Amino acid sequence: MSSTAGTVGTQHARHGGAGRLRRLFGRHPIGYLFVAPYVLYLAFVYAYPLGFAVWMSFHDYFFAAPGAVVDRPWVGLDNYTNALSDPLFRRAIANVGIFLLISVPLTVAGALVLATALNARLPFRGFFRAAYYIPYLTASVAVIAVWLWLFSRQGLVNTALGPLAPNPSWLVNSTLAMPMIAVFVAWKQLGFYVLLYLAALQNIPGELYEAAVVDGAGKVRQFFTVTVPGVRLTTGLVVILSTIIGANFFTEPYLLTNGGGPDNASVSPVLLIYREAIEQNHAGYAAAIGVMLAVAVMVLSVVNRFVFERS
Repeated sequence: MSSTAGTVGTQHARHGGAGRLRRLFGRHPIGYLFVAPYVLYLAFVYAYPLGFAVWMSFHDYFFAAPGAVVDRPWVGLDNYTNALSDPLFRRAIANVGIFLLISVPLTVAGALVLATALNARLPFRGFFRAAYYIPYLTASVAVIAVWLWLFSRQGLVNTALGPLAPNPSWLVNSTLAMPMIAVFVAWKQLGFYVLLYLAALQNIPGELYEAAVVDGAGKVRQFFTVTVPGVRLTTGLVVILSTIIGANFFTEPYLLTNGGGPDNASVSPVLLIYREAIEQNHAGYAAAIGVMLAVAVMVLSVVNRFVFERS
């Protein structure tokens, strides 16, 4: 009897252990084996650098020769307080705000209108779809070279405008430099967002447009009452992606305005990180700027997602 009870107890323990493992790993634990390479990739490419950046931000960190014995003392929140009190950092944050106020609405409106037009039956539709996507695929350096030629002092745009051209010219004008960068990024990224909206438009039932026509709605009213609500979730994704890209722009001011000029009118936080870490070897200070920027982008992304999912 005791032997039977012991056997039953052993089986219950075995089944209980198996149940706990199943709850922990699911019905198909082999799936963890397949996702392990990607988890390792995320850990080494994203998690470790982010954690190391946070550690750097609390130290007087600087780059030294390999093998050199250096002291990188703990400085607490000094790097953060110094950044927040730095007028150049505040200027960079203000530039991001200007960038987002121009680029995000322009991206959303332009991509949705173009996607709606390209979704209709029109001649050479395939050609136009490819044409709007080409700038997104083209290397930024090549496209920036074209814009420098168009908007330079003796460029095509100023030649066409004649006496109406701004003086100083577009990209060396402290007032116009940042808006020009915002317009450039919105134009270059437009093809990708048009593609997202085209996919979303395919999922809007045609019956909704037919019902709107029966109610006497014209094309404009159909756009605002059927199309815009039908792609609301995609609009949220576009806003989040364009916000993330906008908060991390670097190549455009570095090449278009010669490193954030004129007089830091177009400096960005990422460009400031590059200056401090690479050019001046203040890596701890640069890491603090990067951590604050990452936190701000995450907060903006969460707020955008909450707004569009609840609306």
